[in-house]
Amino acid sequence: MKQLEVQIMGQSYVLGCPDGGDARLLEAVERVDTAMCKIRDAGKVRARDRIAVLAALNLAFDLADQHAPAASTHGAGASSADAVPTQKLSVLLARLDDALNQDNQLI
Repeated sequence: MKQLEVQIMGQSYVLGCPDGGDARLLEAVERVDTAMCKIRDAGKVRARDRIAVLAALNLAFDLADQHAPAASTHGAGASSADAVPTQKLSVLLARLDDALNQDNQLI
């Protein structure tokens, strides 16, 4: 497993990355950084942990919106393939939590 150093909202993090997953991880980091900076720059929330939670919720909501039209075309029966994006999102959220907890500087 490869390790990449990334920056999210001006804070450095070293993240584990599976071989060949560099581009996807960097894309995810960019999405999270953009979402968190947007919330921070709005000026209503200042605590890094709250910003992270709000950003995660916004990203999850966007992901659900993207899959909602696909779910309605599949009818009432959900396949196991529908659970894959949810599992990936859960893994991403867990990684974000771990990175923030390792920081030990949740403001």
